[in-house]
Amino acid sequence: MFETFDHTADLGLRVRAADLDTLFAEAAEALFSTIIENLDEAKRTERTVVNLTGADRELLLFDWLRELLYLFDAEHRVFAAFEAKVAADGLTATAWGEPLDPERHSLGHEVKAITYHGLLVEETSDGWLAEFIVDI
Repeated sequence: MFETFDHTADLGLRVRAADLDTLFAEAAEALFSTIIENLDEAKRTERTVVNLTGADRELLLFDWLRELLYLFDAEHRVFAAFEAKVAADGLTATAWGEPLDPERHSLGHEVKAITYHGLLVEETSDGWLAEFIVDI
C-alpha cells in the first residue's frame, strides 16, 4: 500500500538592491547564507571568475546561481563575497571564498538546485528586485 502526500521542499529568496550589479552579487550572498550558517566567518582567500552569456536577466541570474551551486557541490568551495557586472549580453562576476571546511563552516540548508519556478528580476521604483526559489 502506498499513498501520496504534499511535501514542500523549497525555500524562496527575495533580494533588493539599488542597482542590477549589486542585485546579482547579493543574490549570490543570499544563496550562500542559506547553505552556510556562519558565512561571515568564511575566508575570502581564493578568487573565482565566472563569465556567462545571455540577454535574459532571469536566465542569467539562474545560470549565475547554478554555477556557484555547482562549484560548491562539485569542488566543495564556499564563497562569501561577490562582485558582478551585468551587461546587455551577459555577466562577468567574481566570487571570493575558500575550500569547505566542515569543522569551521556550519552547514545550513542543503540546497539541491535552483529552480525556474517564480524566477524574477525586475526594476522597481526604488531599485531592483530578484526572487528565486531553491530546492532544499
